[in-house]
Amino acid sequence: MGEILRPFFILASLAILASHISVEVTATTMTMYNRCSHPVWPGIQPSAGKPILARGGFKLLPNKAYKLSLPAGWSGRVWGRHGCSFDASGHGRCATGDCGGALFCNGIGGTPPATLAEITLGSDQDFYDVSLVDGYNLAISITPFRGKGKCSYAGCVSDLNTMCPVGLQVKSHDKRQVVACKSACAAFNSPRYCCTGTFGNPQSCKPTAYSRIFKTACPKAYSYAYDDPTSIATCTGSSYLLTFCPHH
Repeated sequence: MGEILRPFFILASLAILASHISVEVTATTMTMYNRCSHPVWPGIQPSAGKPILARGGFKLLPNKAYKLSLPAGWSGRVWGRHGCSFDASGHGRCATGDCGGALFCNGIGGTPPATLAEITLGSDQDFYDVSLVDGYNLAISITPFRGKGKCSYAGCVSDLNTMCPVGLQVKSHDKRQVVACKSACAAFNSPRYCCTGTFGNPQSCKPTAYSRIFKTACPKAYSYAYDDPTSIATCTGSSYLLTFCPHH
């Protein structure tokens, strides 16, 4: 279902694909590239009724990439797990984004806070976004290539953990560094932050001081439930490059 690629070959492949005009229908691919200085364990959760890809998770070393073929009509979410340790049988835990203590998530979602990359492949156009509604752990970006239409970049431009307010911080085991940033909804469980109750519509649920901090770090991402719908990007006939720590 996937293959490990060297970064040089990714860039060369992207250049070739971008310049190659073809009338043939080609399969959609998502290449996950780890630009972080540490390993990332991507988690992949399909939407209901869609197939599990790559057993739902794997380890991706720094400056390595993994190319995944996406079936027609597939939709789901991808996130990065960090600070993971697994035994030979694939059991263990991750400091952020853990999926039931397993290396292979097999359809299980990640424990918030975790930055989510969401994609839905359509017959006319694809929809994709990066969401911070469930909080943030790693910067993620989605860059389409070889597609037609608006095909805009989605994601983060800086590391939100370095500017996370104290009330939202998730600290490392030794309490020395911030490893994730909770959503205000998860931290305070208030209708104003969760867009529930009387705040359950776009007219009453407005940006807050917390969501604005998220928006500053990731201007092309959803920062709260009723964020500007232009945070959803569209593209037709594209393949995608999903980068962890794109600002590195």
